[in-house]
Amino acid sequence: MNATAHEGSRLGEFLSTRRAGLTPTDVGLPQYGDRRRVRGLRREEVAQLAGVSEAYYIRLEQGTALNASAQVLDALATALLLDDAERRHLHSLSGSTRRTRRRRLPIERITPAMRQLMAAFADAPVILLGWRSDVLAWNHTGHALFAGHLDPDSPNHPAQRPNTARLVFLDPHTRELYPDWPKKARDVVGKLRLAVGDYPDDPRLAALIGELIMRSPEFAALWAEHRVRAWDLAQYRMHHPTVGTMDVLQHSLAVPGAQGIRLVAVTAEPGSASQTALQLLAQTTPGRTPVPTSQNAPPAADRSPSTA
Repeated sequence: MNATAHEGSRLGEFLSTRRAGLTPTDVGLPQYGDRRRVRGLRREEVAQLAGVSEAYYIRLEQGTALNASAQVLDALATALLLDDAERRHLHSLSGSTRRTRRRRLPIERITPAMRQLMAAFADAPVILLGWRSDVLAWNHTGHALFAGHLDPDSPNHPAQRPNTARLVFLDPHTRELYPDWPKKARDVVGKLRLAVGDYPDDPRLAALIGELIMRSPEFAALWAEHRVRAWDLAQYRMHHPTVGTMDVLQHSLAVPGAQGIRLVAVTAEPGSASQTALQLLAQTTPGRTPVPTSQNAPPAADRSPSTA
């Protein structure tokens, strides 16, 4: 299968799974009870709601109709009740987006501006993530919160960088951090789905997903659902082995001028026991983990990031 056909297949699979997840009642259509033979909406119903021909919609799901217009994609997104992240993903999978997308992958490099941004958060847990969910840098509290059992210097070495998706599905310590692990797992998979739409030609990203499908049946099942999640704000309960249970917010911020890199900062409600626990974690963590500098992060390594 060539690249164009493969991306067309991904678009069709996404449409099909979203159609299967809706009922006629969801979109204001009559429900005919047991007479329905398909799960979710029929193809002709989606076509009717979107104002396109049934034959054209079938070709979209089959991956044979490429380069759908932005207007058609928006109509389909509305018909399928997609949220903003799903709508963006639909456009990313389309042929019109492929024509304008930069084919060259951006460079993952930690800059002085990023170091200043991390320092501005003081002792709040902070990590920098690439689009593949690789940890590019963390401060000492970010390391202690998310992966205190790993070498704090590992993000400075591209071949050893932790990958948060791999940790969530394959690392017992990380699984124990999240009492509601299924929620965290769904969010991780949904963010990887967005990444595949944005960077379909990234072989390292494809290799990561292939590895997780092979090694984790839970990942494979969630991946088949074609759900996407926005990188923005998420609330989790975390159970840390040192400071106990905390209710936190994980804020994900796009780093200006650094395509694909996001800063994740963790906060808790002011005056809460969770905030006290985060402060205690910062105070009891020995030493500060240095953020990579131009002296200890070779430019050549920056140009060839790993998905370790």
